Amino acid sequence: MHLSVKKVSKIFRTDTQEIEVLRDVTFSLNNGQSLAVMGPSGAGKSTLLHLIGTLDKPTTGHIKISEQNPFDLSQKELAKFRNRTIGFVFQEHNLLPQYSVIENTLLPTFATGKPDSKKVKWAETILEKVGLAKRTEHRPSELSGGERQRVAIARSLINQPRLILCDEPTGNLDHHTANQITDLIFELHHQMNNILITVTHDTNLADKFQYRLIAKPGHTFAHE
Repeated sequence: MHLSVKKVSKIFRTDTQEIEVLRDVTFSLNNGQSLAVMGPSGAGKSTLLHLIGTLDKPTTGHIKISEQNPFDLSQKELAKFRNRTIGFVFQEHNLLPQYSVIENTLLPTFATGKPDSKKVKWAETILEKVGLAKRTEHRPSELSGGERQRVAIARSLINQPRLILCDEPTGNLDHHTANQITDLIFELHHQMNNILITVTHDTNLADKFQYRLIAKPGHTFAHE
């Protein structure tokens, strides 16, 4: 897997004005590499993550994932590409309250029909990895905040994506739980040799990454 982000800019247009959010962002990553994206609120960090995750399209520049420009695909093919290639972990765990832990973990597989026995087994394996082997039939309301975030991490890995995107994954957690989640994210990252990109305000978390991308005035980012 190779991720290439080259001279990416994003402008939001309204009837009366243009709002530049990102300008000429460039970087690349390969399997096993990790990047922390840092900066103040409003600097465009989450927008950049959404562009890399193909949830939004750059105004200029290009993003290529394993030499594929995902925005050349039809909407249907793009959805399939995103589902099998990219895993998301957000600050809010976004679990469905009516579903069990294992059902929430399997949600990304529903896009291609009912999950088969191999997918169910893999879900059980991931949940064991994140320390929830005995909680598979519990509902989100029966879990702690840290446990719910562990389910979100398991869900992001169910299709074994090569690119993991995290947006403030420890932002709603206490210090002790945040450290546990951070250690877990990196343990799984090293085991699966994927590309890991995380938006964070936490300098302690950012220090664990191989590379850092820091927001600068003018909607640009600089490498550190």
